[in-house]
Amino acid sequence: MSEALTFWDHLDELRSSLLRMLCAVVLFGIIAFCLKDELFAIILAPRSSDFITYRLLGAEAFDIHLMNTGLTEQFMVHMRTAIYAGLLVASPYILYELFRFVSPGLYQNERCYAIWIAGAAYVMFLVGTLVNYFVVFPFTVRFLGTYQVSPDVANMLTLQSYIDTLLGMSLVMGVVFELPVVCALMGRMGLISNRMMSQYRRHAIVAILIVSAIITPTTDAFTLFVVALPIYLLYELSILIVRIITKQN
Repeated sequence: MSEALTFWDHLDELRSSLLRMLCAVVLFGIIAFCLKDELFAIILAPRSSDFITYRLLGAEAFDIHLMNTGLTEQFMVHMRTAIYAGLLVASPYILYELFRFVSPGLYQNERCYAIWIAGAAYVMFLVGTLVNYFVVFPFTVRFLGTYQVSPDVANMLTLQSYIDTLLGMSLVMGVVFELPVVCALMGRMGLISNRMMSQYRRHAIVAILIVSAIITPTTDAFTLFVVALPIYLLYELSILIVRIITKQN
């Protein structure tokens, strides 16, 4: 029978896990950094009407030109984007290391729930990121990038502004798409019920519209609808999940 680990043993194990996670992020970040052309071909695709979303909707031809205003800006944007890509790719391994660290203190049934929760959270974050890349961000960048108060005023968008908007909105949409996972946890703990969520559906719709307006800095109703619709569908999915969980309890 193995001896119980002391606090310092747990601390050493946590440090080792954090170092392995950091190494994985750095490794994948370096790979992404070396694949500069492929990485930025994907990232910069929504700025042109050749992007798949615009072609499917038959949008008018346009091409947003980006500019650089700082001496080190392009290099720093390249590094930051590569690190974000490395973190995204290394996320499954990071989740594995976290589970490996906490699993010895969990019961068997708790381990099963932890696996399902971690897997669902990761998948939903990826789905939120993809929805932003293919739907939310393209409409945002097209509207803001081509909007003019006068033909005499030309838009001069910086690379920094473009990347900041893309990464920021991807993070926000990824977090928003965790709604079903959070509701499932709260339903499991008995904090909410499907009846309560249905009762406050109107309040939720108002909150969804407010969140959607914050996420999309545009003034057109169509883009607001495009953002609000998937979040509302997530809310309805959350009601269904909570109903199933409460029946199992």
